[in-house]
Amino acid sequence: MGVVTEDAGQIVFFDTPGIHKSDTLINRRMMQSVRAALEGKDLLIYVADATLMADQGDLAEDEKEALDALRRAREGNPVPAFLVLNKIDQIADKRLLLPRIEAFQAAFPFEALIPVSARKGEGLPGLKKAIFDKLPEGEPRFEADYLTDMPERNIAAEIIREKILHFTGDEVPHSVAVVVDQWEEKPNVAHVTASIIVEREGQKPILIGAKGAMIKKIGTEARKDLEEILGRKFYLELFVKVKPKWRENESFLNELGWQNTSEVK
Repeated sequence: MGVVTEDAGQIVFFDTPGIHKSDTLINRRMMQSVRAALEGKDLLIYVADATLMADQGDLAEDEKEALDALRRAREGNPVPAFLVLNKIDQIADKRLLLPRIEAFQAAFPFEALIPVSARKGEGLPGLKKAIFDKLPEGEPRFEADYLTDMPERNIAAEIIREKILHFTGDEVPHSVAVVVDQWEEKPNVAHVTASIIVEREGQKPILIGAKGAMIKKIGTEARKDLEEILGRKFYLELFVKVKPKWRENESFLNELGWQNTSEVK
């Protein structure tokens, strides 16, 4: 959860997993969390990558599948939805956006379609205004300086995982998890030990790299972000462990916090 408080009001964002096919236990639990997140919410914001669409303006197949999954998740709970079409800075000819927007309009009943570039800030003021205009009036739920409910351990794990995906690309797919094993606060520095969990032995040398270069790079960049976000010094130690089929391991998913038992197929 993330909170934005301005003079116009307060927005409480709940960041769900990406909407996708439920082909593993963890994916089914993720989709259940999407359905649960829609309960009692005032607005759904669906973020799509404008660059992943076919040249003729048609939706890519995975986008169609995601919208079908979203439609099923909204059954019985028709939360109003905005489409946020991101990465428009990477489309030189903006005229190409119109047929792509029309393709989304034909595929799903979005109430608003808002092109943005998150990297460059284009369209974000308009998006924020549209959100404030749509939300109901009421008292703020949180104090103005409240930003998130995520524990620091979770923030650390997410930052490490982000660096893994950034530096390894397609070599290590999204079948990677990060578990913070130890967190010890010492004078002037926090000592953190974390395990990177992969499914196959062949993924382990990719993450470690030649003479440990890759895991050192991941750790260094993750530590820099941790220090910037949390405002203190960190000593970060990473290990790579193989846990076959961890995405189908119920007890391990519970350890990661994916404890939903009602699964969506």
